[in-house]
Amino acid sequence: MNTLSRRGFLAASAAAVAVAHMPRLALAQAAAPIRLAAATRTLDIDGRAASVFGLAGPGGQGLVLDPGQRFRVDLTNDLDVGTIIHWHGQIPPNAQDGVPDMPMALLAPRETRSYDFEARPGTHWMHSHVPVQEMQLLAAPLIVRSAEDIAADRQEVVMFLHDFSFKSPEEVLAEISGGHAGGEHDAHAHHGGAQPMQGTPMGGMGAMPGMDHGAMGGMPMDQMPGMGGMMGMGGQMGGMAMDLNDYDWDAYLANDRTLSDPDVVRVERGGRIRLRVINAAAATVFWIDTGAAGARLVAVDGHAVQPLAGNRFGLAMGQRLDLEIDLPSETGAWPILALREGARERTGLILATPGAEVRRVDAVAEVEAPAFDTDLSQEARLIAVDALPERPVDRGQMLMLGGSMQPYVWTINGAVWGQHRPIVARSGERVVLSFHNMSMMGHPMHLHGHVFQVVGINGQRVAGALRDTVYVPPMSMVDVALDAGEAARWMVHCHHMPHLATGMMTEFAVSASV
Repeated sequence: MNTLSRRGFLAASAAAVAVAHMPRLALAQAAAPIRLAAATRTLDIDGRAASVFGLAGPGGQGLVLDPGQRFRVDLTNDLDVGTIIHWHGQIPPNAQDGVPDMPMALLAPRETRSYDFEARPGTHWMHSHVPVQEMQLLAAPLIVRSAEDIAADRQEVVMFLHDFSFKSPEEVLAEISGGHAGGEHDAHAHHGGAQPMQGTPMGGMGAMPGMDHGAMGGMPMDQMPGMGGMMGMGGQMGGMAMDLNDYDWDAYLANDRTLSDPDVVRVERGGRIRLRVINAAAATVFWIDTGAAGARLVAVDGHAVQPLAGNRFGLAMGQRLDLEIDLPSETGAWPILALREGARERTGLILATPGAEVRRVDAVAEVEAPAFDTDLSQEARLIAVDALPERPVDRGQMLMLGGSMQPYVWTINGAVWGQHRPIVARSGERVVLSFHNMSMMGHPMHLHGHVFQVVGINGQRVAGALRDTVYVPPMSMVDVALDAGEAARWMVHCHHMPHLATGMMTEFAVSASV
């Protein structure tokens, strides 16, 4: 590094102190940071070339770290626009968290920035924290292997899911809006204090049939006629059908491919697979269907859960799940499909033994997949292997999740980003956050800088999963417990990109303990 800003000097000094306390064996590794580049690339999507973004590491898209390896990365921006990358599922020092201007500015084109922190094992990912760039596929897997992973006799397979449009994100968001933009809120439709989201008003999700969203305004659903009841199965709410998907994307991708030319992974007969599934879609919830290959759900968001047998598990945007699959001792091909909730579209990959016939799988199923976890029954079945230690709760905070279609504004505690009031806590406090969704859309809520445990579902106490992203369906409440970490400003936001870009974000402001 030829020139050092004051901030860079302080970071370098801190790194030097850290190195002084590292074991001698780690020093050789510390001398060689991993190079990672945000860059453009071209995909072949159903025979048509698509220019997208990506995060290229030494082995291609994404990074895989070995047990105990530090996250020591030099990130270079090879794009023509500023960007910043968030390490989703990791807990770096706040300055390295990757949110625009909180506190670091976007990386300018050709700029390189260094990161150095202790990596947390599990299935994680990394993505731009500028929503329109995430919609351009500026995301990649971030896998941190454990000693158990190395010792286990199993093959690791990653399935990285996207929704994709050949149109620009600005065009997509303009179509979603249908001309119903956020009006006075547009000035606040930006991310983490960065510039406005390239000037695009973002508007209404598909409307529920027969409901005048303009007249509805921001009224809580329990005050609307016929809307006081809980969500029913199959996306029914108060006798009215939800519109689960706001946009029909041109393609749904698994490892950058569609089912017309899927990723075929060679596997052994009778082998054991650890399938790491990451939902990097902008606005699509998926069911993972293993078909004839029975599976066990063994981890969510990088954290072990008591194994749960089945062949269909769902995950919302930002979430991850790990499945263990024991293949039959025979030659064969086993499609692992990702089904778009409430729709017929699907994507996926194929596990195939040598010599197996790999048959084409249609990208459109015969029947629609159901809505995802409207009654939180999947979430309620998850039990953490390593639960948070029991201790008294120091502070409880309610986060009301709201929104309306006209104007298209999504809010936390009635406010968009820029007009928000921070959720506050002191470092070290045990905090319970209650996400109460009074809107008609489901919201995958992500908290930066912390791991939390699901401890309440619709008022019932549970010893649920450890997570960093929890899905809150309409007319539902999920309580999560955490121990407040570094004194800093940490983001809390919906991981549905159009919701986020129109202001559905606040901050978890942690102050120093007394």
